[in-house]
Amino acid sequence: MTRDYSHRLGKKKVKFVRKDGTPVTGKDIEVKMYCHEFLFGTGLFDVIPYVCGEMKPEEEEAFEKIFRKWIELFNNATFPFYWQRFEPERGKPRIEQTLKAADWLKQQNVVIKGHPLCWHTLTAPWLNEMSNEEIVKEQVKRIHRDVKAFKGVIDIWDVVNEAVIMPVFDKYDNGITRICKEMGRVKLLKTMFEAAREENDSAELLINDFNLSSSYEILIDGCLNAGVPIDEIGLQTHQHQGYMGEERLLEILERYEQFQKPLHFTEITLTSGHIMPPHIVDLNDYKIDDWPTTPEFEDRQAREFTEMYEILFSHPLVRTAVSWNFVDGGWLNAPGGLLRKDGSVKPAYEALYELIHKKWWTDTKTATDENGEAVIEGYRGDYNLICCGNKVNLALRNREEKETEIFVI
Repeated sequence: MTRDYSHRLGKKKVKFVRKDGTPVTGKDIEVKMYCHEFLFGTGLFDVIPYVCGEMKPEEEEAFEKIFRKWIELFNNATFPFYWQRFEPERGKPRIEQTLKAADWLKQQNVVIKGHPLCWHTLTAPWLNEMSNEEIVKEQVKRIHRDVKAFKGVIDIWDVVNEAVIMPVFDKYDNGITRICKEMGRVKLLKTMFEAAREENDSAELLINDFNLSSSYEILIDGCLNAGVPIDEIGLQTHQHQGYMGEERLLEILERYEQFQKPLHFTEITLTSGHIMPPHIVDLNDYKIDDWPTTPEFEDRQAREFTEMYEILFSHPLVRTAVSWNFVDGGWLNAPGGLLRKDGSVKPAYEALYELIHKKWWTDTKTATDENGEAVIEGYRGDYNLICCGNKVNLALRNREEKETEIFVI
């Protein structure tokens, strides 16, 4: 099927002049893209202990090999802010370590999203000792603290995660389910989103959920009508029980485009092993020691990733596609990565590389005219322009920008 990617293209006129103001005429320009505007990524939790020197030498070596493959493909990382692990002891959050790793990635043109600020699972167990009123205050304080601490480094946040199930979650007692039962979903979301907005008025604030039924649509609609400052919508698609297919994916896109908000596919899983049995309701209940990847299923995984990413990239509202695990054996021990456990590349990695860095990539040449001008066209993102031995940076962001950008060389 032919898909339309024209909305992903940008166009801008540039002009090269010398220091005395005369135009640089008839000179070649190399146009070299180095980063997409669209966010392609994965969860990248291990970068924190790596940057902070918390790994053993052999673990560092293994991570470095994995990261080299990661950075060749992706420009977006999801960082863990699970409260139970981020602040296991009250008053001692891992801000310094996480910020150090985030800074390291940002210097390599990686955009980072924090996940999540409020979630009933993996929340701080010490909340259980508090009253509901105290829990609300502590949760709001946590959001203020973390959004402020990471402002300018992490400006995209999953503010509330899995709110549809939050007040009825019954696996174990936790403070966030308690306050959601008392406050109701919309009031809880409004409280948490407003706290995040107060600390960073330019942040991109997401609601995120795995429940993509009408219940999620109703919740989003209720929140927007109540003035909750939701900027973007996160859609989880863990497909351990089989690829949803084009028809189902297009149906999801059609339903959520009604809100005219950017859509983030925040947690994509497609396995290269056997499919989880369909009778499993909660994916967490499927616990097996060995879930192997196989050549046959790896080819299937590559085909599924290709189709899914082509569909997402062709939709104007989709901004992000995140494959949840980069290496096999992550969540649920599933072979859902783009690398095998030994770090070797799977066909799915190669398939995504072909899309992201070849099919949807712009490296070209042009030349200045008699006025020193040239029109730069390509996939939206960040570019190096090389003219007369000088390298300048160009951000291509719009279908067509009216103002000419002038470079003095």
